[in-house]
Amino acid sequence: MSHSLTKIWIHLIFGTKNRFPMIDASFENKLYYNIKNLLEKYFESKVEIINGTADHIHILLLQNQNHSIAELTKNIKGNSSHWMNQNNFLKVKFAWQKGYGAFSVSESMVDEVRKYIENQKEHHKKISFAEEYRMFEEKYGFGGGNR
Repeated sequence: MSHSLTKIWIHLIFGTKNRFPMIDASFENKLYYNIKNLLEKYFESKVEIINGTADHIHILLLQNQNHSIAELTKNIKGNSSHWMNQNNFLKVKFAWQKGYGAFSVSESMVDEVRKYIENQKEHHKKISFAEEYRMFEEKYGFGGGNR
């Protein structure tokens, strides 16, 4: 085969440092646009949807084969933190938590995951981010660890 073909959907989740509610509705769409632009322009990864709440975000993306999840996550978190602080959206320094969750999504589940991400604000009226993350750990067979 003379070239490589991949189609890997990733559901990426990460939160604000110490899970503080730092993402306000007044600027959240600008933040999401900044992250989407970075992923698509510099990492050639198609973003299907970004959404979240005041303390975390979810991203459904089609990963480019030339960039690892760790590389793109480190870069989008670093870039978006810097962008947030440069634009003075908050009176305190903005930062993301160190860790993240990245879960593969089969083609047949893309619509379901998109809808799940779309409904984050409604979903989190019933369940906290910590509870949600524990559910992902259980669903994907992780035994706890740092969240």
